[in-house]
Amino acid sequence: MTGDERRLVLFPGAGSFGSEFHALRSAAGPSSKVMRYPGRSGRDAGEAVSFEAVVASCADQIAGLPGARPVLLGHSYGAYLAYATALALARRPVPVSLLVVAGASAPDLLRVPPEATASAGAAAAYLDAADPGQLAAAAPEWREAVAETAQRDLRVLAELSLADPPARLSCPVLALRGARDPLTSDASVAEWQRFTQGDFGRRTFEGGHSDLLGDPLLAGLVHDELVRGTGAVPPDSHRTAGPAPR
Repeated sequence: MTGDERRLVLFPGAGSFGSEFHALRSAAGPSSKVMRYPGRSGRDAGEAVSFEAVVASCADQIAGLPGARPVLLGHSYGAYLAYATALALARRPVPVSLLVVAGASAPDLLRVPPEATASAGAAAAYLDAADPGQLAAAAPEWREAVAETAQRDLRVLAELSLADPPARLSCPVLALRGARDPLTSDASVAEWQRFTQGDFGRRTFEGGHSDLLGDPLLAGLVHDELVRGTGAVPPDSHRTAGPAPR
């Protein structure tokens, strides 16, 4: 990766293909990119993949992009992939400007209910509980495709394994959640601070698990970061300094 352009890289949640990022992509401009997870399309569609394989694929995709110091933004399942990808990029080295994690508790607080991975129907029920109404209006064929993809994604997520103590990033981290998100709490999101040596900020938006992705305030934050290119945590978030190195 070469050059000085900041680029927004987006990591969709379980069962999602990136349409939820429309507002953010509009704010970020045409250079933004949505990660393509292996096992979802093409020759390997439906094949089982590991968490490590998905992270390696994402890191390869980002390392091949023009521009420097990408801003990574992941939602839910995608937040954990974005964190692990940022660690992988640091080893290349491809420095990350800022990691934004939305709708996700800190990695060591993650719990994937085993029942949610038992079947596509169970995965659909999990998504419905997390985001009531999101799948209700979908055509039956699309709902089925989302449910099957979510089941595979949740199985991948259940493989997440952390170092002891967990590896910490050098870039700033901004953690976001919706006030009515049943999968997170202000406290569980605040624990992301332990996963960076850089600055940390958090913000709670109105709405549920995914509503914040369409919030104009978030689109404005992303736009400002890409324009400034500072990698700074927005000053009006709940901002704290990173923990002392251990």
